Amino acid sequence: MSHGRRCSRTACDRPAVTTLTYVYADQTAVVGPLATYAEPHSYDLCDAHGQRLSAPRGWEVLRLAPDPSTSSPSPDDLLALADAVREAGRPMVEATRAPHEAVPTGAGRETGRRGHLRMLTSE
Repeated sequence: MSHGRRCSRTACDRPAVTTLTYVYADQTAVVGPLATYAEPHSYDLCDAHGQRLSAPRGWEVLRLAPDPSTSSPSPDDLLALADAVREAGRPMVEATRAPHEAVPTGAGRETGRRGHLRMLTSE
């Protein structure tokens, strides 16, 4: 899988495989799997620069090993995501309420939905 990003080190044109993030509050340099998106406060590194990284005196280097099982979503993950998106986009139906539950006065009945907005009609 090629992300197209290059190592952040000057004069290095190798592909980035890890991301370095400095956690100043903990005086820790964290080297982990390549981040999904390039962030302004992190640095993408090639394998060689990621392995040779040293932190300032008094700082700790934390190396997070990539989890091979999470390198790419499985077909089941993608189907579950698609189902969740479809479910979230469906308008609420009155049948989801128990038959004995009354519609609160002034609440109306939901007749449509667009994103996080709902269209209500009074009864």
